[in-house]
Amino acid sequence: MSGPPGLFALSLLRRALRLAFRVLYHDMAWTYDTVASIVSRGRWYEWVDVVLPFVRGPSILELAYGTGHLLESLSKTQSRHAVGLDEARQMATVAKRRTVGSDGGRLDLIQGVAQRLPFCRENFDSVVSTFPTEFIFGPDTLSEIYRVLKPGGRLVVLPLAWMVGKKPLDRAAAWLFAFKRQVPDAAEEAIGTRLGVPLREAGFHVATHRIELHASIVLVIVATK
Repeated sequence: MSGPPGLFALSLLRRALRLAFRVLYHDMAWTYDTVASIVSRGRWYEWVDVVLPFVRGPSILELAYGTGHLLESLSKTQSRHAVGLDEARQMATVAKRRTVGSDGGRLDLIQGVAQRLPFCRENFDSVVSTFPTEFIFGPDTLSEIYRVLKPGGRLVVLPLAWMVGKKPLDRAAAWLFAFKRQVPDAAEEAIGTRLGVPLREAGFHVATHRIELHASIVLVIVATK
C-alpha cells in the first residue's frame, strides 16, 4: 500500500460506492428512484429536468435513460420522437412501466451502448445524458454522438450537481457526494478538461452553464455540432 492511510481509505470508499451504484443500476433497478431521492434530498429529478430548456428539435436521443423520468417529459410533445438507449435491461423494464400509455409523441426504448450507436448519420436534433458514468468521456462515445447529430444539433450533458445548503441534512448529502465524486470545484475543473477539451477537438462548440436550484448547483454542458 502506498500513500497516506486516509487517502487509501477514501479510495476504497469510492470504489465501494461505484460498485454499489452498478448494483443499484442493474440488479436493484427497482429501488433507483427511491435511493436517488434520498441521497439528493428529493432534488434528483428536479436536477434532471434542468436540461429540458436546452434540448432542441423533434428528434431526441437520451443516453443511459435510467428509470425513464426524462424520457417521459421529452415525449410529452406531440410532434417529438424520443429514443432512449441504455445497456441495462433491468432499467428498460422500469422505464417501460413509467412511460407506457404516455400521451404525446413517439417513444422508443433500445438496449445498446453509446460507443456503438445503432442509428444512421445525422439522425437526431439533440442527444442528452444526465448523470452519465465514465462512458460519456470516451472518444468512441463522442465520435458516435457527433455522427448521429444533425448539423447544428446539440449534445446536452448534466455531469454533476452538488449541495450548497447550510442545513444539516444538506451538509450530510454534500459529504456523501464528495466521496462518490470529487469536491465540486475539482470535479468541475476535471469535467471541463475531460469532456470540454475532446468535444472541442471533435468539432463541437462548447458552453458550460451553472444553474442554482434549491440550495444546490447543477452543471450543464451544451456542445453544438
